[in-house]
Amino acid sequence: MTFIAKPKVTHPNLPRNELGLTRRDYEGGMSTLCAGCGHDSVTAALVEAVWGLSIRPEQLVKLSGIGCSSKTTAYFVSGGHGFNSVHGRMPSVATGAAAANRDLYYVGVSGDGDSLSIGLGQFAHAIRRNVNMLYIIENNGVYGLTKGQFSASADVGSKAKQGDVNVQQPIDPALLALSLGAGFVARSFSGDKAQLVPLIQAGLKHNGFAVIDVLSPCVTFNDHEGSTKSYSFVREHYEEAVHADFVLPRAAITTSYAAGNVQPVTMHDGSQILLRKLDESYDPSDRGRAFEYIRDKLGQGEYVTGLIHLDAQSQDMHAAAGTSKVPVNQLPYAKLTPGKSGLEKILSRYR
Repeated sequence: MTFIAKPKVTHPNLPRNELGLTRRDYEGGMSTLCAGCGHDSVTAALVEAVWGLSIRPEQLVKLSGIGCSSKTTAYFVSGGHGFNSVHGRMPSVATGAAAANRDLYYVGVSGDGDSLSIGLGQFAHAIRRNVNMLYIIENNGVYGLTKGQFSASADVGSKAKQGDVNVQQPIDPALLALSLGAGFVARSFSGDKAQLVPLIQAGLKHNGFAVIDVLSPCVTFNDHEGSTKSYSFVREHYEEAVHADFVLPRAAITTSYAAGNVQPVTMHDGSQILLRKLDESYDPSDRGRAFEYIRDKLGQGEYVTGLIHLDAQSQDMHAAAGTSKVPVNQLPYAKLTPGKSGLEKILSRYR
């Protein structure tokens, strides 16, 4: 991916966290996403969350797969560790990294295509193993890098850029995570920074697998079949010398609304989604009721946002497997190579 470094210019009066670092110290490269993309709002929330927790940049591991969403890891905490994996395989890399070093914070950023189609099995098993990581799904219902096909999270009745209408039932990440036993399940909207930042911070501090499904609008695929100003029409009626694309600048979609209320949000194409923010009386500890509540509200056309489920007693992968308290890269050679007798003792457990 293209990386454009930001100028290292900081105002001397910028606020600093407990480490003496400013928000600028938690930024990454310049975004190459479309202007107004919801993913950039998620990046801003991540920068704010990690800065607010005073996490040292070198303590953070950023992992991603393939897709517009997976470019996000280049745009925050340039001083952290990063790994951009192949399509849908980020959870395996995260599992291996977390198994090797339990002393770091792990953030996986993925998309609805990356997580709910080719990566669905990987996503499911990361939840089963309760890998100690924060998993953010930037959910826009389309494959943005390959011209806006429906993803597995597209709602029934959604209209594609080409005019097709989706008739397949969607996979809801929050319901899926609840059914698989995830100990921390939340949903938010990219434009609601006030809600998203504390959810990210809570997910980073959660002991085990934490998933946040972030509804993040795609600004590019709003044009429709039949328009003479659409990309497809123009490309069919001229001889191009160089294949290029241009996306009109759009303003990021933001919103603010009180707990317990429903807020309609208008997308760039004129369609609306309904967000319902959980109120203080909601109990996130009951997995069954959480599942029913989300399902019922989805049936009413509403996306429930906030901390949907929390299991404060969950055991992460290290606790379940009884792994070493010392990161693998810090174990002495004698511990890593027990010799012939030690190997025979280990193998005897499986005979």
